[in-house]
Amino acid sequence: MKVTTPMGALLAASLLAGAGVQAQQPIIYPAKGQTPDQQNKDQGECYAWAKQTTGVDPLALAQQGASAPPPSGPQGERAKGALGGAAGGAVIGAIAGDTGKGAAIGAVTGVMVGGARQRRTAQAQGQQQQAQQQQSQSALSTYNRAYSACLEGRGYTIK
Repeated sequence: MKVTTPMGALLAASLLAGAGVQAQQPIIYPAKGQTPDQQNKDQGECYAWAKQTTGVDPLALAQQGASAPPPSGPQGERAKGALGGAAGGAVIGAIAGDTGKGAAIGAVTGVMVGGARQRRTAQAQGQQQQAQQQQSQSALSTYNRAYSACLEGRGYTIK
């Protein structure tokens, strides 16, 4: 579809993006000989109707996806574990007579515990991001069905 107006460009962008969701832009054919101006008017009205009917704003989804910073992984868990383990190991080592050896053993243990914590946190963040993407994809699909139904009712063929 050739986009000739700002509203058409806005609609095209909204149909293509959304919170990391990739959607295909529908192909809209004016089956009843509608003029490009009439088609742009109909598309704008159907955009508003579909947004109101479904409660989904594809522009908001697109902006959300574009403005959301990429999830940052957990930072410093291994270092924190090493410091905590070294401190605890030094105390235990002092009791046993070798503070340095106790601190070294505690630091190694702390790094391993911190690494495991870091992996669990990263996995939970990945699962949350995937769930949000699925929710956005479902919402966009609902919106696209309403948008298509509106245009089909106005005499357009949608693929």
